[in-house]
Amino acid sequence: MDIKEIQNLIKFVAKSGASEVKLEMDDFKITIKTGSEEATTVQYAPIAAQIPQVAAAPAPVAEAAASAPAATPVAPATEESKYITIKSPIIGTFYRKPAPDKPLFVEVGQTIAAGDVLCIIEAMKLFNEIESEVSGKVVKILVDDSSPVEFDQPLFLVDPS
Repeated sequence: MDIKEIQNLIKFVAKSGASEVKLEMDDFKITIKTGSEEATTVQYAPIAAQIPQVAAAPAPVAEAAASAPAATPVAPATEESKYITIKSPIIGTFYRKPAPDKPLFVEVGQTIAAGDVLCIIEAMKLFNEIESEVSGKVVKILVDDSSPVEFDQPLFLVDPS
């Protein structure tokens, strides 16, 4: 099971209103709990390796329920409402290029198409490519390179016109 499938499972559980879901497969076990503090907790433990359970940082249920699939553009409610905000689908470290000696994925003013890789977010030694789901022109990059990002944190402003 990859990170996107786990994220979709968390969002589904948050929307369903269930208080706890346990999923066990041959090689791993996932427990998702939503409590009275309106937080979602995910525990993931590979069964074959017998490693103690690793808890992912909690994501508020309200945010998870309100958000769409990973890196989904959401229009902000500020004066920049004509722009689309691309948000972080996970917690991790934001990188603007694939390697220190490689060029940046995107720059301000660059035209992008749906499916273009915008950045990489490293989470627990996994490098996740964040792709654009919209076409347009990058207006602003809201995060510095090598900075930590939170779930649902705005990363890019894109002008779709």
